[in-house]
Order: sequence, then C-alpha cells, then structure tokens
Amino acid sequence: MGLIKAALGAAGGVMADQWKEYFYCEALPANILAVKGQKRAGSRSSNTKGSDNIITNGSIIAVADGQCMLIVEQGKVVDVCAEPGEYTYDTSTEPSIFAGGLNKDNIMRVLATVGKRFTFGGEAPKDQRVYYFNTKELIGNKYGTPSPVPFRVVDQRAGIDIDIAIRCFGEYSYRVSNPLLFYTNVCGNVESGYDRGQLDSQLKTELLTAMQPAFARISEMGIRYSALPGHTQELAEALNDVLSAKWRDLRGLEIVSFGVSSVKASEEDEQMIKEMQRNAAFMDPTRAAAHLVGAQASAMQSAAQNQGAGPAMAFMGMNMAGQMGGMNAQNLYQMGQQQPQVQQPTPAPAPAAPAANSWACPACGATATGKFCPECGAKKPEPKPVDGWICPGCGATVTGKFCPECGAKKPEPKPEGWVCSCGAVNKGKFCAECGAKKPAGIPQYKCDKCGWEPADPTKPPKFCPECGDPFDDGDIQ
Repeated sequence: MGLIKAALGAAGGVMADQWKEYFYCEALPANILAVKGQKRAGSRSSNTKGSDNIITNGSIIAVADGQCMLIVEQGKVVDVCAEPGEYTYDTSTEPSIFAGGLNKDNIMRVLATVGKRFTFGGEAPKDQRVYYFNTKELIGNKYGTPSPVPFRVVDQRAGIDIDIAIRCFGEYSYRVSNPLLFYTNVCGNVESGYDRGQLDSQLKTELLTAMQPAFARISEMGIRYSALPGHTQELAEALNDVLSAKWRDLRGLEIVSFGVSSVKASEEDEQMIKEMQRNAAFMDPTRAAAHLVGAQASAMQSAAQNQGAGPAMAFMGMNMAGQMGGMNAQNLYQMGQQQPQVQQPTPAPAPAAPAANSWACPACGATATGKFCPECGAKKPEPKPVDGWICPGCGATVTGKFCPECGAKKPEPKPEGWVCSCGAVNKGKFCAECGAKKPAGIPQYKCDKCGWEPADPTKPPKFCPECGDPFDDGDIQ
C-alpha cells in the first residue's frame, strides 16, 4: 500500500506542478527589506494543488520599480533580476509540458521527474524559492551620540589645532545596494519577510563607531564643527569609506544621505575657542591698538561716573595702569604701520623681454637673432609648415589650394603604392578589393635594412636616407 500511495503521490504531484506559476510582489513597506515571493492563484485558478517551493519551467515573475528578484534553488542563488518588467524563468529543473510542448524529450523528462519523486515517497526532492528585496532608499533612521565624540578643530588663520568633544544628532538613510550579499550574509531563507528592525540596532552602533574617523577626515578638510550641516555630502562619503568593509562589502548596504540636525560642543570648549580666536586677532598691532582705545574710552566713562573716589583719582589710576603696561595705543599704531613694510618682500626683477625675431638654438639652447647660433654655429632651423605645403615652383610655404606668390596649384598627393585596374591603391602583391595580381612592369622599392619607403615607391633614390644602404633588386617588394 505504501508503494502505491507513493506512486500516486508522485504522479499527482508532478501533474499538479505542470501549471506555470505567476509571481508578483506588492509594494514593499519601508520596514521590510526582503520578502518571499508568493504564487498568485485566484478563485478561478486551477493551480491550487501544486507544491509551494516548486517553480515550473516557463513561469513568469514580475519585478516592480524599487525591487530586485532572486531565485534560490536548493539553497543556492541561480538567477537575479533587478530590471522592472516581466521575467520568464526558462531554466528551471522542473519540466512542464506547457513550456516544452508534447514532444518525446519533454514527456520523458516529466516521466523521469515522476520516477525521482517516487523514490522520495512522492515528495519533490528540491526547494525553489523567489525572494524580493527592497532596493529603495530607507529614510527616517535617527541617530544621536550618547557621549561626546572627539573632533579636531584646525584654524590656520588663528593658529588653532586642538581636540574638542561634540554631540551630534540627526537622521540618515541607506539602501540595499547588493541584494546577493544581503541574502547570503544577512537574511538567508526567510519564511515570510525580513524586518529592518532586526538590523537597525547593529547598524546604528556601527555608524556611531565610524563617526569618529569620519569626523577626522572632515576636520582635515578644514571644516569647522559648526559648519557640518552644510557639508553632509562629504560626511556621507566619509562614512561610506569607513563602513565599506562592514556595510557594502559584507552586507551589501550603503549610506545614501546623512543629515545633521544639531551639532554642539561643550560650553567650556566653545569659550576656549572664542578666547583663542580673540587673542589671535590681537596679534595684529593695529587691532590691539583699537581694542586698547576702546577699553580706555570705556574706563573713562566709568571713571566719570565714579562719585566716591573722584574723577581725578580715577584718571590717575588709568594713566598708571597704561604706563605699567609698557605700551600705549600710539606705539601699537606705529608698529602696525611698520609691520607691512617689513613683511613686504622685495619684488623680483622682471625678466627681460625676448628680442624681436629671436629663436632658440635646438643644439645648445642659446638665444640667437641671426641665421646662425653665436655659441655653437648651428644654422637657424627652417619653420615647419602648419597644415601647409611647399610650392614646387617658388618654394614658398602655402596653406591654401593655390600659391600666393606664383599662383601654382597645390599638387595632388601621389598614391602610396600601385593603382589596380579597379581603381584601388595597394601596396602588396595582390589587390585588396578584386584580388588582381600586381603588374610586373611596375617595380616598387622599400629598404630591406631599415624598412624606409620612398614617397614614390617606383622611383627610389640611389641610397636610403636613413641607413645609407643602396637600392637594388633586393629592395623590390
């Protein structure tokens, strides 16, 4: 009875799996990263008794925008499709008479499948699944530094190079850039769906850990911590570089955007930076003098309002303080006027303008004005024509079609080779167009030593201008 039941189950299962399936996934919500594809079978469908994890050959899988489809067979990814549209799975190991037709080979494959299932008690010895991955940008991921993060403040103008602690808050977004890595290393064969809540805690911890080296790269660019909201693109790129080994190369994830809502340093650090910037500003004697004059004016106003000690005593104390300080506003102004004169470098003498009609000797590099170099005696090189030709009648350099000196017409370029009866110009022994043999009465020459070829191969010089070898019958091509 067991064998009969297994045989009936194998035959019935194979026949039920002959129907082609249609897989479709609705829009994935923002909290779902991956979901298993389901067969669509309505009330009028006859495909209701097929196996759940069997994909018949010729089945159709629909892929929407923002989705990527993976086909997994026996635990191994066998196909991927990220292009929106209709995908036909025609490489399945589960044959169907509706896909291959009622021919002998297809029927034999179906019967072989029945026999294989019979040996497994009527069940299909394979597992085929369709998974859809959400490749859209996943927004609304909040982050915040529970403890201050070190940030290096560099201000070249003020001479500041210190480390402070800042707190940063905001949101970031990421997306699945490589669904194959995400399936292999993160979700695997999920039964229904993979919620991003299972991964967000780990991602947030790694993100906060990567913020310190990312902030170090931002500070090297000379960006102040208060200007971070205006450089979120650079910060996102720095975080992607730091997290590339864990996110992109391991899980197939990448950061799309990184927003900074608030960044703030401690009050002590902000006060220290302001004091250092103020002191750096007073390194300029003119600014220091202006500040001193303002302080003296404020002291004079306070002294005038002092009714207890009297204005005279107050002004006397102010003068004593100025004399004990060793510097007054007038001296500081004088230092400010002298400083630019000391710091201003002496302008370098301007290079002498080259003489008219001068040329540089190609042999020794000296500058000459005559026809010969005064240093080595080399002759002035002839000017090279720029897209021109030399008139054979008068020797003038011409760029147009006629010589402006004698009116001679530009000579037609001579064909390099021999002209076949079909009109083609060739260099070999046979015509490349019609295959005709080169006429024997037109010998063409090419140096057999260095390979130099004259402009007119039928009229070579007596000696090769490159190597000096005489032209003879051995140089005939």
